[in-house]
Amino acid sequence: MHVDMHTELSISHADPRPMYLQIVEQIRRRIAVGDWAPGQEIPSIRTLAAATRVSVITVKRAYEELEREGIIYRKQGLGTFVAEFGDEAAREAKRLRAEERLREALKECAEA
Repeated sequence: MHVDMHTELSISHADPRPMYLQIVEQIRRRIAVGDWAPGQEIPSIRTLAAATRVSVITVKRAYEELEREGIIYRKQGLGTFVAEFGDEAAREAKRLRAEERLREALKECAEA
């Protein structure tokens, strides 16, 4: 697995949201913008915990949330993977992509 590309998530201690929610949101965004494709393996809980400098328990909670939502799935002994999406998930992914583009455009406007 090509780990360095996969672990580029950043957790902010200044962010008022819980760290596990920051992880959930960033993984959703990665999938929505196509950085992580359906069927692609994602970092193990331990790898992501080390890369983001948060506890294994925090990453595990984020993964459990994403798994409950059907965004990722685990294969015993093989790893954790991005789920294949049906129509509803595809619409949500497009919405998240559009939201991310809008956020970036607003940020650019504010900086100008």
